[in-house]
This record gives sequence, structure tokens and C-alpha cells, in this order.
Amino acid sequence: MGIETAAPTPLTSGEMHPGPGFRVRTDVDRSAASLAPRFLQFPTPDISDRMNRLFTMHQAIHSLTGDRLRLSGVAVTARVFPGDNLMVHKAMDVARPGDVIVVDTSSSLLTAVLGDMICTKAHHRGIAGFVVDGLIRDLDGIMELGTMPVFARGTTPIGPLHRGPGEVNHPVACGGVVVHPGDLVVGDADGVVVVPRDVAPTVLADLEDGAERATRYAAAVRRGDFSNDWVDRVLVDGGLDATDLAPDG
Repeated sequence: MGIETAAPTPLTSGEMHPGPGFRVRTDVDRSAASLAPRFLQFPTPDISDRMNRLFTMHQAIHSLTGDRLRLSGVAVTARVFPGDNLMVHKAMDVARPGDVIVVDTSSSLLTAVLGDMICTKAHHRGIAGFVVDGLIRDLDGIMELGTMPVFARGTTPIGPLHRGPGEVNHPVACGGVVVHPGDLVVGDADGVVVVPRDVAPTVLADLEDGAERATRYAAAVRRGDFSNDWVDRVLVDGGLDATDLAPDG
């Protein structure tokens, strides 16, 4: 008679577990939502400068839908497992009209995480656009919509899986910037800037206060009416001898 042995316990390392890495929040603080349209008055370089150039995404994340389509809205965040987009679909269920879905793929170039069908659904739900630290596909179909700004690293024909894990509305990293749900995301031909929700009113007020001054300065430069004396002042303050800075003759 043979000796009976217990069946080995299956490994569970490949299973998904509720909690960190596999969770969904449906609530978003949209207190800054009313400010989003006003940020469209300003190009992203001006917004970036006002925040000391530390809240601008990597230049690889750029507009794939043309320079004409600009973006400003409250962030709904989705973190996906590389090659998967289950949580992008869930983020669309959570997002409200005017929101921007920000997708963290860990900068994966394995597959696209959205295409023309997701963008068409988003269009019907009034979603303002997508910012993806990764790839998309079906660009021709997205372009046909004409109203859906999409910023991403590039395109690929390879589609995603729909299994998870992932997270919705927890902080994500996108293009080197931390994005919290409820932050404002502004994008244009120059790139994408994140305005943290708690400072959005102050940043906007400063931009609006300086708008007239910036307009006057730009007009003067276009007329050729400007001085670069400030350059020498900075150089002298840095320790250079003023006599060495004067043009010969």
C-alpha cells in the first residue's frame, strides 16, 4: 500500500489582494474645478515659471492630438499594471464632465492603455482629456473626434490586457511629477503642468495680477523696445568685474 501525501498548497504570489495596489476611490476633492477654465488663459510656460519650474511633466509626454487642443481640468488618477488598462476603464466611471484622467503606467512602453473606443466613450461623458505616462493607439480614430486632447509618450498598435491590478484616485507619478486626485492639470503645445489643488487659487491670482505687465513687456519686445542691462547686473552680483563687461569700442 502506498503512502498518501497531502497535495501541495498552491502558490498565491500571483493572486491579487484588495488593498494597496488594488483599490478604487470614487470621491475626488473638486474644489479647484471652477478655476480650470481660467487657467486656459495662460500658456503652460507661464504657469510653470510661477511654480518655480518643478511641476512640469517630462517633455516626452506631449500632445498627440495637435497643438490646437488644450487641456485644463481636475485630475482623476489611474495607476495601472504595465500592459494593463482595467483601471483606466474604471476611472472613466468615476470621472465627471470636465475631469482629466491621468494614467500612470510606470512609463511602460509594452502596450497602449487607451485608444479610440475609450476616447469616444470619454467624449460622450464630457471628460476633458487624458494624460498618459505611457503609450496609446488608434490615433486616427481619436483625431476624428476633434475634441479629445490626449497627451502621452507615443503610440503603438499593441493593445492592453484588462485584468488589473491597479488603483483609481490615489497619488500617481506621471512624467516625473506627483499628481494627487483633485489637482489641476493643464496641457498645451509646450507640455503638461500640474497645479496642486491647495495652491491653485494663489497661482491663478498671481498669474492674473501679472498678466497686464507681461502683455506690456511682450509688446515692447516686439517693437524692439527693451534693455538687457539686467544681465550685467546679475553677472556683477555674481562676482565679475563690471569693466570686463563693457563692449569694446
